[in-house]
Amino acid sequence: MNTSDFDLNHQNRNTESKIIASLERISQAFRVLLWQQSKEHSLSPIQVQVLIFLLHHSNEKRKVSYLADEFNMTKATISDTVKTLEQKGLISKEFEPEDTRSYIINLTEKGKNIAHKTSLFTKEIRTPIERIEAGDKENLLLNLMEIIRYLNQSGVITIQRMCMTCAFYKSENNQNHFCTLLNQELNHEDLRIDCPEHKSRV
Repeated sequence: MNTSDFDLNHQNRNTESKIIASLERISQAFRVLLWQQSKEHSLSPIQVQVLIFLLHHSNEKRKVSYLADEFNMTKATISDTVKTLEQKGLISKEFEPEDTRSYIINLTEKGKNIAHKTSLFTKEIRTPIERIEAGDKENLLLNLMEIIRYLNQSGVITIQRMCMTCAFYKSENNQNHFCTLLNQELNHEDLRIDCPEHKSRV
């Protein structure tokens, strides 16, 4: 494709370009809402994102190397973020006895409180989504998951823990969904974007 999706002469005649422009507007909304929360708590957007991630994920994911992959950042950048959060009293480090260079990042009570508050920054985006008909929501979810899977396969985004990238997931023509871990069929509403039992395909 040689024509920009933001070229209005092209965009206004092209459905794909309109969808891309719409997704870009929504991403702007995420940035604005996240920035508002960041300013309120005197944090940077990435510091807020790390706090929210730590609140909802297990020990093996609460390490610098995993966070660097999760947010597509260098270990040095994440280490600086962790250092700042520790100085602010929002996290603590739990060093592992077998390797004193490796540590699990835990939220303090103050950190948990801020993480809970800031994790609600998406409520303005959730409101119009709640108004969509159930069937349309399912189709929207499936299409977004397909976009995410493609971006993951092409290397644009790294870690993904959704059903469609999991070794336990089986599907026929993306219509029937089956989880071999649970040994059961999945309805569209059962599909997960972030599954704690996710196992990457080799």
